[in-house]
Amino acid sequence: MIGIKICGLTTPEMAVRCAEMGADAIGLVFFPKSPRHVSDSAARSICDALPAGVQKVGVFVDESEAFVRAAARRRGLTAVQLHGRETPETVRRLRGEGLIVLKGLFASREPPLDAAPDYAPTAFLVECGKGVLPGGNAAVWNWSGAREFGRRYPLVLAGGLSPENVAQAIADAEPDAVDVSSGVESAPGVKDAARVEAFIGAVRESAERRKARPVFTSSRLS
Repeated sequence: MIGIKICGLTTPEMAVRCAEMGADAIGLVFFPKSPRHVSDSAARSICDALPAGVQKVGVFVDESEAFVRAAARRRGLTAVQLHGRETPETVRRLRGEGLIVLKGLFASREPPLDAAPDYAPTAFLVECGKGVLPGGNAAVWNWSGAREFGRRYPLVLAGGLSPENVAQAIADAEPDAVDVSSGVESAPGVKDAARVEAFIGAVRESAERRKARPVFTSSRLS
């Protein structure tokens, strides 16, 4: 089964609804400049509301290892997504804490795809990397450019995904998981339940045609 991460949740109610519709992981953004940034208290409320088995992913950009580790424990995270220039040593040590670790690499900026051998995360999250913010900025890109990468490394595909194009993106890149945020929103940080349901349905239909490595089933933070 292809894993599904819905990112940029801001309320417990919608996070739970996404999980009930079939999301394997819920992403919480801790980058202050993002319109989807959540406070400590909001993050804790979301994590406490989610059912067991749904990964609670904190998205960090160029934060210190100590900050990420403390935040994961304080907020009840089971996974972290490192979306900046974090070091391979940081990735290794955070995995040693029992966390799922997604490391962001980019087709159009640093760190690039060819930096992958330096790291050993649970999986790489790959997107184009164009735009003002560190995330995908809703930019559709040449997803097939990640296909060879995904044959060598566990791949979470992101960037410009939506209910309308995710089946094509999966066919192009053959990822192990997909990550969506703005493609299922009615406004920044406001998820549209109908679009989330359509996105998950399109992924599940595509998943029936191929096997994928599990990304969101690793050991969890105690």
